[in-house]
Amino acid sequence: MSTAISSTTSTERDHDLVFDVRAITLRFGGVTSLDDVTLQMRRGEILAIIGPNGAGKTSLFNSLTGVYTPQEGEILVAARVGDQPRSVLGKKTHIINHLGVARTFQNIRLFPALTALENVKVGVETRQKSGPISAMLGLPWQRREERESTQTAYALLDRVGLAGRANELAGSLAYGEQRRLEIARALATDPGVILLDEPAAGTNPMEKRELAALIEQINAEGVSVLLIEHDMKLVMSVAHRIVVLNFGKRIAEGSPEQIQRDPAVVAAYLGTSEEEAEQELESHDQPELHVIDTSGMALGSDAAGPGSSEGSRS
Repeated sequence: MSTAISSTTSTERDHDLVFDVRAITLRFGGVTSLDDVTLQMRRGEILAIIGPNGAGKTSLFNSLTGVYTPQEGEILVAARVGDQPRSVLGKKTHIINHLGVARTFQNIRLFPALTALENVKVGVETRQKSGPISAMLGLPWQRREERESTQTAYALLDRVGLAGRANELAGSLAYGEQRRLEIARALATDPGVILLDEPAAGTNPMEKRELAALIEQINAEGVSVLLIEHDMKLVMSVAHRIVVLNFGKRIAEGSPEQIQRDPAVVAAYLGTSEEEAEQELESHDQPELHVIDTSGMALGSDAAGPGSSEGSRS
């Protein structure tokens, strides 16, 4: 196992943690998707989860958000400042969302026949009190909430650079714009932490640069960011810390600089031994980024097709 991993101590758990994942194991029949995974996410950080295809990254996200329930271990969340840690195991996804956890997905899940503004308002209204009866009656407080919902949605669209697209159908937006719209809708739930699952998938280089700036802006505004991403240049440019999974196990943890130089990580991406990975690292002027980036693009895409190993195992 990589030397970049440090053991979990009681001191670390005393820190202000957003997620405290303790030795979780997730099985599907005879397949173990997550194997005794432990990690902590600190408040205010951008934490990236990387690994080859089938490593268990999406399984981890699904476990954190209530889609899956691990058979072993514990997951505690304290998404917003001042929250007390609470277990997410056995809780429904909408309950976890109300605890301050928002998420985007590998495959965009917008309402294509609604406008960009309406899509974001769907997120805003998940934390409002109005129901269908009050809407039909047109009660004063319901009308006030409607105005506030619209104002908040416009502000979020402006925040992600889509103010000029508010009244366009979501399905008509460019792919990169749809990615940013999905982030705006997630932010509309007022999260303390946002989980971004492959936000750069399918985007061009300019859109990736805009996305990196948006992630840093969101984080600077007080939202912790948990990121799954295969674009290593994006990961290395924004992440404060990186956790690496391979075949459901955590194999490394550290700063971007540490991870780039870790033979165990390079070996996982190349499918070689650590000794061969060390030789590969030594054979390049800038070996660490070169090896991980090219192999990551070749081997890893959690993009979910029916035959992909990440889709089936995680």
